[in-house]
Amino acid sequence: MLELDPVDLHLDALVRPGDRVMWGQAAAEPTALTAALMAGRAAIGSFGAFIGISWSDAVQVAHADCVSFLSYCGGGNNRALARAGVLDILPCHYSQLGDMIRSDQLQIDVLMLQLAPPDAAGNFSMSLACEYLAPAIKTARVVIAEINDQAPWTFGLHALTERDIDFAIYTSRPPLAPPVLKARPAEVGVARQVASLIEDGATLQYGIGALPEAVVGQLSDRRELGIHSGAIGDAAAALIRSGAITNTRKSIDAGISITGVLMGGDVLNKLAHRNPQVQLRSIDYTHSPAVLASIDKLVAINSAVEVDLTGQVNAEVAGGVYVGAVGGAMDFMRGARLSRQGLPIIALPSRTEGKNISRIVARLSGPVSTPRSDGLVVVTEHGVADLRGLSLSKRILRMIAIAHPDSRDLLAHEARQMGLT
Repeated sequence: MLELDPVDLHLDALVRPGDRVMWGQAAAEPTALTAALMAGRAAIGSFGAFIGISWSDAVQVAHADCVSFLSYCGGGNNRALARAGVLDILPCHYSQLGDMIRSDQLQIDVLMLQLAPPDAAGNFSMSLACEYLAPAIKTARVVIAEINDQAPWTFGLHALTERDIDFAIYTSRPPLAPPVLKARPAEVGVARQVASLIEDGATLQYGIGALPEAVVGQLSDRRELGIHSGAIGDAAAALIRSGAITNTRKSIDAGISITGVLMGGDVLNKLAHRNPQVQLRSIDYTHSPAVLASIDKLVAINSAVEVDLTGQVNAEVAGGVYVGAVGGAMDFMRGARLSRQGLPIIALPSRTEGKNISRIVARLSGPVSTPRSDGLVVVTEHGVADLRGLSLSKRILRMIAIAHPDSRDLLAHEARQMGLT
């Protein structure tokens, strides 16, 4: 491992024209490296970047003069790139990313990591994210690390040594904090409906955003809950601290909260620091169908842009702009279907905020992210539509019943016009 000067950092000596660079998403972004990369982009020439959810302002629309941006999602600050038409989307299931990286279908030439300083044994921690970074460590030509002494040292199966790192800089800064997201009244209503379905001893997976966090925030009176999730935030940290999440009844990884990435703030980071009861795993484990199927009472909670009357889910496009992702929702939905006493939930408010446009629709306005054949439980603030095992005609009635009351007559009319009823 060669130490670089963080003040006079020139990545054009390490990144070649035509390379694709990857780095950790959200709080795991190595911001000293990403800032230097974008500042030196002209000296490098044209290159690509695979980005996850971005919480920083390191990546700007103007940077597309040299950088081709690719992502699995339109979340966070990626939305500005999507609106400007400079974000290309890789529409794949999250579970596929590891194999795509290993096979070079998703070629990663340069990997940039934020790591916690080494322990007494010389092991660097992946800190805030493992997920799809772990397979890229083995395939990237160059691995560059920002070793941040304020990053939490977390447990997992992918501790690194100096032999795994080609170049490093040392920094001291607080990790990026998540955007402040407050659940709106309708989302709180949805969260209460979802919470009513979750029993003591369930193992939770939940998605990203104000609504899934609000659901978890409703569970303080539950007991012996578990966590196996692609990401967790501050709401999970609060439940762990309160004793509602103990993981004691998990059928695998008993006593341990499993996640791929920490997407919270200081509360979560302090909880996870040197805490063996919170562990990070790669995408190959967190999203594995076999692993998910082996978890009893797995409750998968994800949101969507809209759901149609037959149970098709659009979780990607709103108003013609890519705002979401295929992501891991279908991985977890199918895992929950295979789980003994599992529960696959799609939760969303019945209408958009402000414009009052129904999010229960006769026809999707975007792609089918999860097909109706997967048979989900759809929840709005107006109720629960369990579509599992139901025919199309029965699904339509259940879905109309959980739409906003002002939308139900029109939805019934559109269903008749389409020959669905």
